[in-house]
Amino acid sequence: MNLIFTEYSVILIFLIIAVLLSFAIFMVSYLLVPQKADQEKVSAYECGFNPFDDARATFDIRFYLVAILFLIFDLEVSFLFPWSLSLGNLPLIGFWSMVFFLVILTLGFVYEWYKGALEWE
Repeated sequence: MNLIFTEYSVILIFLIIAVLLSFAIFMVSYLLVPQKADQEKVSAYECGFNPFDDARATFDIRFYLVAILFLIFDLEVSFLFPWSLSLGNLPLIGFWSMVFFLVILTLGFVYEWYKGALEWE
């Protein structure tokens, strides 16, 4: 038990220092900056002009679809990096399982493209 504490004590000390430093920087900035709010500070800012529409307007579903597709292909790349590094040590089933994974993702992408989900009107 003592060995585990000595190995992880550095991480615990680092976390304590990080929390204390964050709190100290926050308090110093809070104390040094004047806290006087005026009309210009509390107004909404949208690219230099006053907002003209409600902020709770619904978005087109295509924005969400593109975001989900980005996440899917981003995760695909995160699976490809470790696979490519350990490809020499993997058996043949490791190679073909990743090829199968990539084929499924490619078919999904082609299906989305065929359905017109990626086209903007």
